[in-house]
Amino acid sequence: MFKSLKVRTSITVIVCLAALYFLLPTFVSDIPAPWNRFLAEEKIHLGLDLQGGMHLVLEIDTDKALESLMERQANDLKESLMEQKVRFRNLTKAEGFAISMELTDPAGKTALDTIIKERFPDLESPSATTRDGVMFVTLSMKERRAAEMKKLTMEHSLETIRNRVDQFGVSEPEIMPQGDNRIMVQLPGIKDPERAKNLIGKTALLEFKIVDDENSLEEALRGNIPEGSMIAYGTSLDRVTGQRGRTPYLLRSRTLLTGASLETAKVSISDRFGEPHVSIKFNAQGASDFDRITNENVRKRLAIVLDGVVHSAPQIRERISGGQAEITGSFTMEEARDLAIVLRAGALPAPVNILEERTVGPSLGSDSIRQGIMATIIGAIFVLMFMLVYYRLSGAVANMALIINVFLILGVMAALRGTLTLPGIAGILLTIGIAVDANILIFERIREELRTGKTIRLGIDTGFKKSFITILDTHITGIVASTFLLIFGTGPIKGFAVTTIIGLIASLFTAVFVTRLMIDYFTSKYNVKKLSI
Repeated sequence: MFKSLKVRTSITVIVCLAALYFLLPTFVSDIPAPWNRFLAEEKIHLGLDLQGGMHLVLEIDTDKALESLMERQANDLKESLMEQKVRFRNLTKAEGFAISMELTDPAGKTALDTIIKERFPDLESPSATTRDGVMFVTLSMKERRAAEMKKLTMEHSLETIRNRVDQFGVSEPEIMPQGDNRIMVQLPGIKDPERAKNLIGKTALLEFKIVDDENSLEEALRGNIPEGSMIAYGTSLDRVTGQRGRTPYLLRSRTLLTGASLETAKVSISDRFGEPHVSIKFNAQGASDFDRITNENVRKRLAIVLDGVVHSAPQIRERISGGQAEITGSFTMEEARDLAIVLRAGALPAPVNILEERTVGPSLGSDSIRQGIMATIIGAIFVLMFMLVYYRLSGAVANMALIINVFLILGVMAALRGTLTLPGIAGILLTIGIAVDANILIFERIREELRTGKTIRLGIDTGFKKSFITILDTHITGIVASTFLLIFGTGPIKGFAVTTIIGLIASLFTAVFVTRLMIDYFTSKYNVKKLSI
């Protein structure tokens, strides 16, 4: 079947048209509307070294997420024991992922076992020791559940960061996990790195707590904090001097409602001072809870706490239905917009630490593009001229196959939504050399066969057959080596490996299939008596 010129020509045309289909949006930005819907939407993305932008490696503190979970479990367990009238004391979260407590009545151990089994399946069966009539109990999280929670925390963090970046308006971002607790974020073309870092790294844990006005704030600041309460600070703005100060609050430790119940958040302008604030709306369950909370705490102050900072603590004058509230705090318009973004995207389940940060300026990116393209063009011109001078018309055939080779590499990159980097351009240049080397090997084999007196047809057939195994071996070896670079390499090395693998596959196709097709076509159509090689 593949001996037929028509079949081989059809295969080559189909492959080239497929590459053109994916590649056209990369080079033609203004495509007419009727044609736009029939073409691929994706184009080749430029990496940070070509476009400029920011590269971040984030570490997700998954252990902190588990500690927070154990803190909530300890509070829930405390309420469950009080409901069942089990006598206990000193129930707190211990070091690591554990809860410690003391049972003053050892008979309560049976009730504790029942509560753990029915309501807290994530906890191991209690281990206990008795001393002086008091039972000391330790509860820990099951190892399998802890591993699952870390994995879920990582997945949740990845999705939340992706949502924030999308709403921030960065085009063509690259966000992917690295290992068990790290996320790589690349933001091409970013103009305000500090704002981007604050937006991505903000935990955005929104909590609603009741202000403890029944106890003395002054006593609490001296260190006498009542049980079940905590101290938090807010910021206040002096409208005369423009300076910000810290305001302490004594809050109930229990969180009545969190940002997990939010449906949306948007920026609004205050009628009184013309300042921006964030209007929030709860979902159905959150609206119901907010209605109940405000009804139960009329004339008390409700603190709105974001990442441990009190933004406002208005008094609840009456029951609030409808599930809407406002977050004020002397925001600038930019701060209010960013706050609305992180609230809409959701809170990160764990704190984020920035391990690595690199910023590439757009001028450096444009220089890289110009120098990389110039190096590729100069290298390609020298190769094309050598082939044309040394192998004459056969060299022209090899040059046509070489151009198709580069065209296919870019088409596959666009189809796979690949990112082209400066090392990637180096990989393309290397592939050009390998593709030329394959054609040189074929042509030298054909020359050897023609010197023995064989006919042109037989010399071409034998030359391609004898060189095929060698070409296949070198290309497979290169693909295997590049695959290991892709698996174990990082950033720039991966970019080099991707284009090299694609280029080697394309080179194998053009050298063995396309070059043979064109030589067969010209020799048969024009009845060549002497091969120009």
